[in-house]
Parts: sequence; structure tokens; C-alpha cells
Amino acid sequence: MKIDTLSVEFTDEQKRYLEGFTTGLQISKVGRGLGGGARTQAEPVGPEAAHIKAQDQVLASGKKLVDQEKFKREEHPFDAYPRLKQQALTNAPPSPADNFRWRYYGLFYVAPAQDSYMCRLRIPNGILKHWQFAGLADFAERLCGPFCHVTTRANLQVREILPKNAVALIEGIQDLGLCSRGSGADNIRNVTGTPTAGIDPQELIDTREYAREWHFHILNDRSLYGLPRKFNVAFDGAGKIAVLEDTNDIAFAAVEVKDGFGVEPGVWFRLGIGGITGHKDFAKETGIVVKPADATKVADAIVRAFIDTGDRTNRLKARLKYVIDKLGIEKFLELVEAKLGQTFARVPAEALTPRPAFDRMAHIGINKQKQEGLNWIGVALPLGKVTCEQMRGLAKIAADLGDGEIRLTVWQNLLISGVSDANVGLATKAIEAIGLAVKTSQVRAGLIACTGNAGCKFAASDTKAHAAAIGDWCDDRIEVDTPLNIHLTGCHHSCAQHYISDIGLIAAKVPIGDTDDTVEGYHLFAGGGFGPDADIGQEVYHDLKAEDAPQTVEKLLKAYLAHRASPSETFLTFARRHDGESLRKLAGAETSS
Repeated sequence: MKIDTLSVEFTDEQKRYLEGFTTGLQISKVGRGLGGGARTQAEPVGPEAAHIKAQDQVLASGKKLVDQEKFKREEHPFDAYPRLKQQALTNAPPSPADNFRWRYYGLFYVAPAQDSYMCRLRIPNGILKHWQFAGLADFAERLCGPFCHVTTRANLQVREILPKNAVALIEGIQDLGLCSRGSGADNIRNVTGTPTAGIDPQELIDTREYAREWHFHILNDRSLYGLPRKFNVAFDGAGKIAVLEDTNDIAFAAVEVKDGFGVEPGVWFRLGIGGITGHKDFAKETGIVVKPADATKVADAIVRAFIDTGDRTNRLKARLKYVIDKLGIEKFLELVEAKLGQTFARVPAEALTPRPAFDRMAHIGINKQKQEGLNWIGVALPLGKVTCEQMRGLAKIAADLGDGEIRLTVWQNLLISGVSDANVGLATKAIEAIGLAVKTSQVRAGLIACTGNAGCKFAASDTKAHAAAIGDWCDDRIEVDTPLNIHLTGCHHSCAQHYISDIGLIAAKVPIGDTDDTVEGYHLFAGGGFGPDADIGQEVYHDLKAEDAPQTVEKLLKAYLAHRASPSETFLTFARRHDGESLRKLAGAETSS
């Protein structure tokens, strides 16, 4: 690079300094990904090396990184903790870049919905101790809104956290032996597992040790943070309560392999990959079985192959599903085997014995454990919400009358385990005394909603309020006698999994007449399912006003009860026997009482 002739005279030494100075600035700019070219520096090293190489390949191809990739490249979130502490001292909200970075600590600034943070925890397999649950209630009461939500990843989140309280909260969570690290942004999210692991009479394997091993593996390896996009992993031990493992990027489902198929007979994990039902896809069957002891090693290899191949230019196409769609499943699995250093074991479908069936109501009420004389009690939480006072009450019941554990489920409720036959009645009365229930209607048992626009900037409707209205309206007017799931989700992220429920509603802004005005509303789907019934629901109503949703659901359920083939036919089967237009006509013929 040459310096143009200047009116001020410089010595040759000064000119050489300026040449070196400007050249250094240009190299630094490109190296940080701020220019259009690829890095010219030495081969990247350290825990972020694979991520930097993947970013460099994007830049070298002439494409641009999305903002989130630039944020990660400019400053790793775990290197910015002093600034988070400084913002807490001044009660300052984060910049857009820091709002992304602080999600590595589990903190989501949710403006404009609220001028505060939400914090999501990490609870492997959804199981925590009574004193941790009570301790979180104390922190929530002092530093957050005085309540907690159970999420659809068998997790807990607290809300209404002022910036000045953010650091005190995440450090307090760690004092409880819990953590929130890596629970947001482009990281591996909370590890789910069978909520009745170790106590379920029909399980094939206890998932707790495998979920725990993977949890600590990713927590303590910095190279597994900062993926192209978020990543979900689930372990299903074939217990009574579904984990929805096939909606995850990696699905480990316990299966029993018969003798005579080239592998050791016994219990293995069947491997599925690429699930993301918000994008209308379940985890793809691979024909691969994994020894449970190798699950962490296999998951690690899959994630590292995703780090190398995931899209860093388009957030909408950055999940594992799209890598598989682009490369093909076999090519992707070849990359995984290269990372793993060995080939996978594969068996045909006929090598597997049928898995035990789910019990769609086992997350509610009193259920027998495999241990003689003991029970788990499923507590119905209204749309996943539990107050601090109720949390302390549940913790005391678990400690005094159960085994001391609280078990969260993906159905936005919790279980108290280890309750003796003699104490079931007392525990039930104690649960009712704090305003909760162990019995509820089929409508309320499967009624699920994401946070909605009351606390999430992405949501188009107030999903929790509208779900409550549906429950209140339908419970007084109709009695459904078979299992039913009604899920309301606020945006395309589909946190409430609307596509896989019997009745699923995704929020939309509904136009009013010929004007530009809109109101909150939904598109309504029916006939979705999971597990052996896995399929995406079909759209039945488009642009349904939120105020009309309760009556519409009521009439749809009345049509089901009036026209089902037999008293045992489920809503799912009924909905799949009809197309959307037929379902609308049948519902339209019903009256709302």
C-alpha cells in the first residue's frame, strides 16, 4: 500500500510507519469479519477455532455473515461478563449485540414486550431437588416477578428481571447448584429426558445418567457453544410420559434389539436427527442404534459436524434439518462417522421389539411407580405457571411426603415422586390447599401455551390469556372423555409445538374488513401427533380472531363427539378422517351454548 502525496513533509521513516499502520488496520478489519474478504491471519486455534474456520469459509465465498455471527466473532459472550456486571450496576439495558451475548448466560432482554430480562435455567432430565425449587422461589420473589413458568423443554424460567438484578440472579442460581449457562442463543439447550426415569414401571432404560453426562459435557467444553443455531437433544427411556424426542435435533429413543441382527441384543438408543416441528419436520430415522454408554460421544460428533456445515448467513435456514436437506442424510452421517472415528451400527426395523405405549394422562394425577408402595403425583399447573408461595409449598410436600424431588415435564407441569400409598391422600390435600390440583379435565390437562406477547417480542398474540379463555369457555360447556392436546404458540418459533397437537393455534394478525387494521388471532390446525402418531396437523381455520377462538374450539369438539366413529375414537383419528373443509362444515353445524 502506498501513501498519497501529502502537503506536510514526512521523513521516510514516518512514511513507513504510516504504511504499516494502515495495513495493520485493514488486516484487523478483515480478520474480525468486518470487511469483505477472508482472514489472512494464521490458522485459528483454541476452542473457537472450528467456528472461526466455518465463518472464514463464508467470507471467502463472498457471502456475508448474519449479525449474530458477527457478534460472536467480535467478542465471545463469556469474555464480556465484566460488562454485564457494569450494566447491572447502572441498571442499564443491553445493546442489541449484548442482548444476544447475554443469552449465553440464560438472560433474554424482552423489550418491547417488557423492559426486563427473562432467565431460563438448565435442568438436565427436568429433575431438581426440593430445596433447589424452594430456593429459586426465594430468588424469584426478591429479584423477579413472583412466579415461575415450567416450559415445554421440562425447564424453568423466571421473568420481570430488572437489569440491576440480572447478575445477582444468575449467580444465585449457581449458588443453588443449578445453572442457566448456554440456555439461550446459538447453544445446545436444556437436555430433556423421561420425567419418570428410574421410577417408571414400563421404561426400558433410566435416562438420568445419560442426560446428566451430556449436560456436563456441553457445559464444560467451550468449543460446543456458538453453533450456527440453537440445538436440542432428548433422551426417551420408553416410559409412560412422552418426551417428544422426535421434535429434537438429536433424538435418542430407547429400544430393545432382538438377537440375530448382527449386534448385541438388549437395550440400545435408536438415533433420529434433524427434528424441528416448527418447520414441519420430525427427526429422521437413520436405522442406527447407539449403545447408551456411547450416547454422549455420538451426540458430540453430530454437533461438531453441524458446526462445520451449518448455515451462518440465514437464521431461518441455520438448523440441522437444513444441513441434512442440503447434503442428504447419508452424506451427513458420513461426516459424523469421520468425527466419531468409527462406523455406526445399523439394524432393520424388524430387529426392534415394539416400544411400550405412552399414557397421555400419566403426567396428571396419581400413578404407580415400579417401586412397591410408591407413587408419583402429577400436579396440574395452569399453563405452566406456579407462584413462589406454591413453589415453596410443593417443595415442602416433596420433602415431607415424597422422595424430595421435583420432576418437570414437557407438558408444562410437574410431578412429585416417591409418595407412599399411605401418604397419597395427605399429599393430594396439601396440593389442593395451595391452589393446585391433581385432577383436571381433558381440555385443561393438555392445554399448553408459550409466553405470548405479554412477555415475548416475537409473539403476535397473548397466547396464555387466550388459552385460559379457551379452557374456561370449553370446560363449562363440553366434556371430552379422551386425551386431548390444545397448543397455542405465538410465532414461527413454535415453542408450544402447535403443529403436533390435536388442535394447534399459531398467532397471526388478523385483518379487519378492507382496512389496514388488524386484531390478535390465529391460524388453527387439527390432527397433529407425536411418537407413533407423528404427523403435522392440517390447517382448518385461517385468520381466526382470538375472541372467536373459544367458541370455535368448542364447536370443533362438539362435532368430534357427535360424529366420531365410536366412543373410543380419539380426536386425532377423527380429525385425520376429514379434510379441513369437512371439519369446518361439521363444526359450523354445531351451536355454541
